[in-house]
Amino acid sequence: MLKNNRELTVNLDDRSYPIRIGRGFGEELASFLTESLKGGQKGVILIDEHFLSSQPEFSQKITQHLPHLVVPSGESSKSVEQLSKAWDFLASSKIDRSGFLLAVGGGVVGDLGGFVAASYLRGIAFYQVPTTLLAMVDSSVGGKTGINIKAGKNLIGSFHQPNFVWADLDLLKSLSSREFSAGMAEVIKYGMLGDEELYQQLLNRAGPYSPDCADLADLVHRCCTNKAKIVQADEREKVGLKGGRALLNLGHTFAHAIEKVAGYGNYLHGEAVAIGLLCAFRLSQELGNLKELSDDELIKLLNSYNLPASLNKPIVTKELVSAMYSDKKVDRGVLRFVVMKNIGEAYCTDVVDKEMVEDVWSKVGAN
Repeated sequence: MLKNNRELTVNLDDRSYPIRIGRGFGEELASFLTESLKGGQKGVILIDEHFLSSQPEFSQKITQHLPHLVVPSGESSKSVEQLSKAWDFLASSKIDRSGFLLAVGGGVVGDLGGFVAASYLRGIAFYQVPTTLLAMVDSSVGGKTGINIKAGKNLIGSFHQPNFVWADLDLLKSLSSREFSAGMAEVIKYGMLGDEELYQQLLNRAGPYSPDCADLADLVHRCCTNKAKIVQADEREKVGLKGGRALLNLGHTFAHAIEKVAGYGNYLHGEAVAIGLLCAFRLSQELGNLKELSDDELIKLLNSYNLPASLNKPIVTKELVSAMYSDKKVDRGVLRFVVMKNIGEAYCTDVVDKEMVEDVWSKVGAN
């Protein structure tokens, strides 16, 4: 293991898997693929279009071993059309039940690839190389896969745990600063929902994190560990209002509504999450929590990563509220929210007045 590399295991009985976090995993991946194919096993790669062009050396190391399908960058690729194209690609590559799929990209490719692997031949092995910070700390961990449809985000999907995850921090160097910051929104989320020490560390840090920070592996490891603990306790989000995996949706009910109404791609997912976290903070206050706190610190933290604290242009409140009710967190017609009792202590509730929600929306620029 290379210096400063970290590893953890998501413990789920026979579905357990390791997450490697560090730098310089290209040769390790190439060796893994070579060994996997020696016994006649077949595999394919789904790879993000932008990553393929921006990281040619790394991409060449792995794509030379397997047939690969290039997935157009952006949220629009989490679609029925791309799903069907990927199924056909696996079939034409003669992938059987012993085969595997390697997803190389951000959350879009990971979610799409995971659902392809879950549904093809009723499930084949799935490996991930997350290439964005958001995917490394969040979407590559826990086995949630899916695509979007017109009615809403991630409404079609399944749980399908990966067999192995390689989080190579060197791959983040090709990210735009905007994309890196979008990932930090999910990092901030972990502090707010269950890790006050992490949240305070982010507030008090001398400068913002960047792809070349020496302690970035520790940050990613901490977020993955936090998520793994939640997933291990509630793999398929069955706990409901008691919390469990649903707590990972802090800010996301608001965020998904923004993405749907504004149009997928107008906000990066992490940018919508940033606004959603502020909305969740303010809704928590409306419910009588966080009484001693101001949202100023959170806004300052978001600003330090150039993350938005308001909508970039007004959106009709009624449309946002309507979008919320097509979210997957609706249960028996009732919308559940994740809110905070304190920083680092989140819980779920379905006792929220519509007027409170509308007021929160108005404060971030809805009309």
